[in-house]
Amino acid sequence: MSAAAAAATWDPHQYLRHSDHRTRPFADLLGRVPGLPAAEGRPPRIADLGCGPGDATRLLARRWPDAHITGLDNSPQMLAEAERFAGPTDGGGRLDFAAADATEWAPPPGTYDLILSNATLQWVPDHADSFPAWITALTPGGTFAFQVPGNFDAPSHVLMRELSGSARWRDRLGGQLRHADAVLTPGAYLERLAGLGCEVDAWETTYLHVLEGPDPVLDWVKGTGLRPVLTALGDDAEAREAFLAEYGALLREAYPAMDQGTVFPFRRVFAAARRGDA
Repeated sequence: MSAAAAAATWDPHQYLRHSDHRTRPFADLLGRVPGLPAAEGRPPRIADLGCGPGDATRLLARRWPDAHITGLDNSPQMLAEAERFAGPTDGGGRLDFAAADATEWAPPPGTYDLILSNATLQWVPDHADSFPAWITALTPGGTFAFQVPGNFDAPSHVLMRELSGSARWRDRLGGQLRHADAVLTPGAYLERLAGLGCEVDAWETTYLHVLEGPDPVLDWVKGTGLRPVLTALGDDAEAREAFLAEYGALLREAYPAMDQGTVFPFRRVFAAARRGDA
């Protein structure tokens, strides 16, 4: 990921426009997380790495109402939106939020019983190299679980990269976007995590999101993958609108509207790795 991509400005309200679709993979990931290790004399400790606006983080408090849950993100805009969920939880636990960058985050050994990351690690170059430190940060029997988009070869992303690299836009946008190697295959994640002594459950799913409204795929990517482009063109409204018009036309052709809405296939890659008890 380029420095510009790392510094992309996020818009929580744009991101939340498709919160029902975006939250579903997080819920599916939670369904495969085993029980937390027994903790004597303290509440379970959970970290949500890349918590965004906090709407998914609060689901953790519903499953583990007695836990101390910390949402971590490097976006001030996202953390400001997430703060509305901070405070005591119904089961006697606590939910709070803090600034952290996943590219360098390395908590002390044995800090957490569960570390989750939802649709964040695709922004972190060579993120699998951080797995040893994150597994070490778990208590024995703790779990590291994450999901990442696996759709970088889908038309939405291919067209975005091709347009950004075209003669009209390459001087301003060349090198801003991630490529197909931003994430690994489920098998590669399994191999990495199993090599760290973990019991691993890895899989992939392609969701068929049915989106409504005009230019719904464009509206979706404006909240996520297109953020580096929108940030780079943020000081030039005319150029920004010209890019969106050109890109939107390509998306309408690639994802035509049908009677039931616009079908947007979206592949995601999941892994849940339980640290050995020893």
